[in-house]
Amino acid sequence: MNIAVIIAGGTGARMAQDIPKQFINVHDKPVLIYTLEGFQRHPMIDAIELVCIDGWEEIARAYAKQFNIDKLKWIIKGGGSAQESIRNGVYNLEGKAGKDDIIVIHDGIRPMIDSDVLTDVIKVAGEYGNAVTSMPYNEQIFKVDPDDPTTTVEYIPRETLRRVSTPQAYKFDLLDGAYHKAFEEEIGIYGSSYTNTMMVELGIRLHFAAGSDKNIKLTTKDDLETFKAYLDSGLDSWIK
Repeated sequence: MNIAVIIAGGTGARMAQDIPKQFINVHDKPVLIYTLEGFQRHPMIDAIELVCIDGWEEIARAYAKQFNIDKLKWIIKGGGSAQESIRNGVYNLEGKAGKDDIIVIHDGIRPMIDSDVLTDVIKVAGEYGNAVTSMPYNEQIFKVDPDDPTTTVEYIPRETLRRVSTPQAYKFDLLDGAYHKAFEEEIGIYGSSYTNTMMVELGIRLHFAAGSDKNIKLTTKDDLETFKAYLDSGLDSWIK
């Protein structure tokens, strides 16, 4: 079984709106529903779990019913950080998911999930136990000189870099064990940590899967305008 865990537990302070950004309406549909629809339509996804910001669970359930997201099986409360929210989602699947089931973790505010990307991340995770969506890094990266932070004498070859995001996928036994270890030993759970960085801190080798430049995260108002522009372009048949 392949289970999508959609993380929608944040408040979206940087968007500076009156409601959480995952519930902002774009063309009469919440951002979160665009995200859920990508998983609803994908034939390899069997079930969806939504980790939702506290107090918005029933609203999310009502929207899911309105837009026919019938793969949505569980809605649970998010935590105080991304890692706490993911942990809550993983722990809720104990007794529900099998040890070799593939768990796909995805940000609720990345609404343009590409079907081919999702297929690849599931396939790679099935073969290797985990998979992280990745893309080449196309800009030059220079390191700041610690003695003079306005200068540099060293760069990082971009060929050695990959930028990663969600979706990420892990076999449930690996994922569940890693979260128990991480929270018990306080490894990889603070600040901007996410599942992929936590796994690396726990000594687990990660495997790259396909990515897409369109897989933007809606963090600012500019991101929201970019998303609207993609929708209005009419070039993507998978966007409804």
